[in-house]
Amino acid sequence: MSAAATTGSEAPLHKHTLFEDVQGLLIGTLFVAIGLAMFRQVGLMTGGTVGIALLTRLMTGWSFGPVFFAINLPFYWLAWRRLGTRFTVKTMLAVTLLSWLSEWMPRWLHFDRVHPLFAALAGGLLIGTGFIILFRHRASLGGLNAVVLWLQERFGWRAGKVQLALDATILLASLPWVDLPRLALSILGAAAMNFALAVNHKPGRYMAF
Repeated sequence: MSAAATTGSEAPLHKHTLFEDVQGLLIGTLFVAIGLAMFRQVGLMTGGTVGIALLTRLMTGWSFGPVFFAINLPFYWLAWRRLGTRFTVKTMLAVTLLSWLSEWMPRWLHFDRVHPLFAALAGGLLIGTGFIILFRHRASLGGLNAVVLWLQERFGWRAGKVQLALDATILLASLPWVDLPRLALSILGAAAMNFALAVNHKPGRYMAF
């Protein structure tokens, strides 16, 4: 997407400065990491490549951070071909940062008590808000996020709705390892996350790169 692109009027896109991009990556990944910490505290699942990494962790006991980093490697090619070098580099940085934060977050943040319903809603909204910040700075958390963002830009498909369908599939796949009450709350958390995306990340509403 070039700076000459317009929104129907002839107003050019705003180009983010390096500082704006750096703070966007830091804040976006931090919000996602905190939301995931709330999910893990009460044993909830989520979707996307994050959910795939959590599911792999349940199945194998492997650490989340390295698994999440490895799962995203094949998707960088798609991001580079379809969304450009700038997007791919930012996404690689965001994935690396979230992998690192996920490993260190238990040392910095511990919940003595959090209600599962609150964790599902607040955690989901935090993760969704983190995604929005990353999307608006032309980045993602790799994998399915990159695919969803490309589908929105290429075909106008609403990111929140597409993400919800993919997330539901991943959540259902976790059923052998997650009991029904936690699965129901996980679905609620995914709905909260995608509500934030569907309402606040619409094509043409925020034009910057």
